[in-house]
Amino acid sequence: MNILLLGSGGREHALAWKLAQSRAITEDGGKLFACPGNPGIAAHADCFDMDVTDHDLVLAFCEQEHIGLVVIGPEAPLVDGLADSLRAEGFAVFGPSKAAAQLEGSKGFTKDLCARANIPTAGYVRTTSLEQAKAALDGFKPPYVLKADGLAAGKGVVIAESLTDAEAALADMFGGAFGDAGAEVVIEEFMAGEEASFFALTDGATILPFGTAQDHKRVGDGDTGPNTGGMGAYSPAPIITPDIRAEVFSRILTPTVQQLAADGTPYCGVLYAGLMLTEEGPKLVEYNCRFGDPECQVLMMRLEEDLAEYLLACATQALGSMERPRFSHDTALTVVMAAKGYPATPEKGGLIDLKDAEAEGAIVFHAGTVRDEEDGTLRANGGRVLNVTARGATIAEAREKAYAAVDRIDFASGFCRRDIGHRELARAKARG
Repeated sequence: MNILLLGSGGREHALAWKLAQSRAITEDGGKLFACPGNPGIAAHADCFDMDVTDHDLVLAFCEQEHIGLVVIGPEAPLVDGLADSLRAEGFAVFGPSKAAAQLEGSKGFTKDLCARANIPTAGYVRTTSLEQAKAALDGFKPPYVLKADGLAAGKGVVIAESLTDAEAALADMFGGAFGDAGAEVVIEEFMAGEEASFFALTDGATILPFGTAQDHKRVGDGDTGPNTGGMGAYSPAPIITPDIRAEVFSRILTPTVQQLAADGTPYCGVLYAGLMLTEEGPKLVEYNCRFGDPECQVLMMRLEEDLAEYLLACATQALGSMERPRFSHDTALTVVMAAKGYPATPEKGGLIDLKDAEAEGAIVFHAGTVRDEEDGTLRANGGRVLNVTARGATIAEAREKAYAAVDRIDFASGFCRRDIGHRELARAKARG
């Protein structure tokens, strides 16, 4: 079976790495294509470039190459409805329809769905103008949680400590700080607790758990500085206990899938639930309609199944025939190496030498890299550039291996956090 993977980030490199191990590729003569890919993905797939917003062009490629499964990595093509166009022509697609992808494409859509399905989440108000938003602040207490309704690359959330800061942030949002994503702003009740992520696969009827993780959103050590797309992650997240997993499955994931099906927009793909673990129990912070980045990297390091088989089962409404996927008991941890200036204006073009970073079993997933056309050197080409990922019997061992690999990399214009996993390490130490 030939497989087409769309995307160019660290998440897609992790997916390519795992898909390349699938029987469809290794035993059945299938081929893995990636568009546009990156230098890391090129080690596992035939990379090429095309405009994925041109649905006819994508369809023509899939017909020409006899693609048996399309895996859409990032959220933008899903929100754009690419999965619908492909399915209409009979192609198997892993990823939700345009209507169902509103779970990520619109914060307000998700909050309204939660209200209809009685899913635990923060109280909220949807606003469509600066004046309306400022007036709505009267119904909330600081800190104020302000979210651009649309896609903002993981950066459209502001937590304002004062009314003055909240009003200034709203002015920025409605003034175009997040582009069209800020045309509507959702104001939410602040939820106290610890964040964690729960993943599940669904074909619209069957739901299978697909692991847990915790990421580190803030750019600086000690969870300081502005939010980013993620500076590191580890899996599993022991803070999500069996009891919490059961509650998330029954009170959040199941009613979401059932409500979407009842609304005539059944969901096919991965459901990535961002959770807040509060004193009242787990509550939904937000949904993403694709694998997390960098959470995907640690999930793929632990997955002990043929990824293509599970994604194809989702795409063909056959997930009910699959067993719950097996994951290693090891911990996987990834450290993001970013370009200086991130998350504001990253410094592009920095020279990277990976040297022997993978000598002790770590994997370096490329997130924002490019090959220099003249001399073939590896260069930084984005904000988050590398995801240095390792496994270990404990989180301490996985972290030690990951940072040892980081320290072997020569990337003068890069930086990383040095405390990934700090909360779980502290808990493990307290347990003795």
